[in-house]
Amino acid sequence: ATAPSGCSSDRGPARVLHGERRCYSPLMLDVCLIGAGRIGRVHAQNLTAHPRARVRWVIDRLESSARSLAEAVGAHWSLNPGDGLADPQVRAVWIASPTSTHVDMIRAAARAGKPIFCEKPIALALDRYDEAMAEVEAADVPLFVGFNRRFDPSFRRVKAELATGSVGKLELVQIISRDPSPPPVEYLEHSGGLFRDMMIHDLDMASWLLGDEPIEVYAVGSALVDAQIGRLGDVDTALVTLRTAEGVLCQISNSRRATYGYDQRLEVLGSKGMLRAENVQPDTVSRWTEDGGQLPRLLDFFVERYAAAYRAELDHFVRALEDPSQPLLTGPADGRRALRLADAAAESLESGQPVRPG
Repeated sequence: ATAPSGCSSDRGPARVLHGERRCYSPLMLDVCLIGAGRIGRVHAQNLTAHPRARVRWVIDRLESSARSLAEAVGAHWSLNPGDGLADPQVRAVWIASPTSTHVDMIRAAARAGKPIFCEKPIALALDRYDEAMAEVEAADVPLFVGFNRRFDPSFRRVKAELATGSVGKLELVQIISRDPSPPPVEYLEHSGGLFRDMMIHDLDMASWLLGDEPIEVYAVGSALVDAQIGRLGDVDTALVTLRTAEGVLCQISNSRRATYGYDQRLEVLGSKGMLRAENVQPDTVSRWTEDGGQLPRLLDFFVERYAAAYRAELDHFVRALEDPSQPLLTGPADGRRALRLADAAAESLESGQPVRPG
């Protein structure tokens, strides 16, 4: 693409936003990061390490969090998102704030004409999701949904192998995702429940691997880990079965408690064989004595397990902004599909019957 007026020729391809051609430089992407909590810090670290991105603003409702992270990465800080969004040097917005704020932050970023990277889920209700997407479409800005597991090297290899037909026609997918321990009740009260908060990653993975939209969802669940979770009307242990129009099945197993570490496994069965992605461990050393064998403990949690995936999704988004011909691998349609499946799972759990996603 030709550089638009006012941009030097080395600034790369341009996008048309609000009728104006704007540059997205391959040299440096200045970012407004909204949210300075645990996941915000992960993104800040990765942005700082990226050769063509940097954090220009850190926004958080807690002054101590915003200030400390901004000082760590050499950025401005504020309690007000408008300060970062109004900065003409900010060319993308990273939303890593609580889920309840995502829709408002997306709408504000879209009105400011800034490309958006947003952690999952976009919203906890489809009507709110659609409100945000209406603003994004009207502004014609790119939006990436942070389903980072699609960028995990092992899972991507499984997907690539499926595409080659090396194990034949897909028949069965099994996804296991178990957290080492449940989050605080204060978090769970506003999380939207296990299906929308935790399993939504797996529901997106299922759709991605199946290559087809599930037409039926059946869920069972229990509160076995923490009685307080049950009192919230939520579950901490669940199985969900998905079925496509062609009869291909997927079963997802979730638990809020795995005392042995963060358990993340994937298996697909085809007509000619099987593909399996095992857990990632800190090292490959096993110890064998007369008492038997011992393997390293699993990684602690998602920050460690999906470190490479977080870096890869960031690089993908930066490259997509530099080259508008490159499609975003996870966008608004993917986020909406996963939320629809999560809603269907919640409905199935309540009714005890299979549900067709609306």
